[in-house]
Amino acid sequence: MSRYLKHLPPLDTLITFEAVARNGSFTRAATELCLTQSAVSKQIRTLEDALGLSLFERQARGISLTRAGAGLFAEVSAMLERLQHSVNRIKVEHAPTAVTVQCTHAVAQFWLFPRLLAFNTAHPGITVNIHANNGLDESSTADYDFSILYGNGKWSSLDAHLLFAECVYPVASAALPVADIGAPSDVQTLPLIELDSSGWNCMDWRDWFRHFAIEHTPSPDSPLFNQVTLAYQAIMQGMGVGLGWDFMVRDKIDSGVLRRVGPYECISGNADYLAHSRHKTLSEAAVIFRHWLLHKSPCV
Repeated sequence: MSRYLKHLPPLDTLITFEAVARNGSFTRAATELCLTQSAVSKQIRTLEDALGLSLFERQARGISLTRAGAGLFAEVSAMLERLQHSVNRIKVEHAPTAVTVQCTHAVAQFWLFPRLLAFNTAHPGITVNIHANNGLDESSTADYDFSILYGNGKWSSLDAHLLFAECVYPVASAALPVADIGAPSDVQTLPLIELDSSGWNCMDWRDWFRHFAIEHTPSPDSPLFNQVTLAYQAIMQGMGVGLGWDFMVRDKIDSGVLRRVGPYECISGNADYLAHSRHKTLSEAAVIFRHWLLHKSPCV
C-alpha cells in the first residue's frame, strides 16, 4: 500500500473540508461542490474519524473551526492552492502547442524576449514559456524542451546548436565622461563596476584582463554586484565602466545610450547554444520554434 494511502486521509475529504471551512457552512459548501449536504457531512465525519479529531464545533447558529480544525485549514488551503497552481502550470507547459525554454535571466531579458515578440507574430498558436534560472546545467535540461546553455557546445546528453558567441568589452553610459583608452591596461584606471561571479560560470574583470595577460585586483571602493543584470543597470545609471556582453548592450550602443570604452574585446571561445535532450522527442511546436530561432529570428 502507498505510504500516502496508509497515512493520509482521502484527498476528496480534504477538498470538502477546505470548502466547508472557507464557506463556514455545510450548505454553501455542498452547493459549491455540487453535492448533497448529507454527502458533505459524511465526508467530514470520514476525515474526523481518520484523524481522530473534531474539526468543527456544531452550534445553534452554524459551525466554527476547532483549534485543530483551524490548524488543518491553514495547511490544507495552502497545499491545495499550490497543487492547483502546479497542475495548471504543467498543463500549460506540456500542452501540444506549448514550448518550454530554460535560460539565464540576462539571456531571457536581453536576447530571447525581443525575439519572442516576433515569433508570437509569426506563430500565434504556439505558446513559449520561459524559465529564467542562473543555475541551469546539462542535467536540468531534461525538464524542459530547450535550454540555452553557455559553454563549448559539447554536452554528452544534449544536441546543441550555436546561437551567439561570447564577446565582452568595456561599456559605459554615453553621459559618463571617460578618458580615452590606448591599451587594455588603461581600463584599470577607470571607475570600474565589479561583478562577483564566484557562484556561477561567468566572466568577471579578472577574467577579462587575464585575456590580455594583465592581473587585476578589484578596488575596495568599486561597486560590486553578483548578477550581470544588476551590473548592467549600474552601467545604465552612469555609476562607472562595466563589462558589456555584446548580446546585451548592442542595441543600446546602436541607439547612443551606451558606448564602448576602447576597441578592446574578449572573445572567449565559448558561446550560448540552444540545447535539448537527445533522448527526448520534440513536439511539432518545439521543432517549429527551434527552426525559427535558428534560421528566421531577427538578428541571428
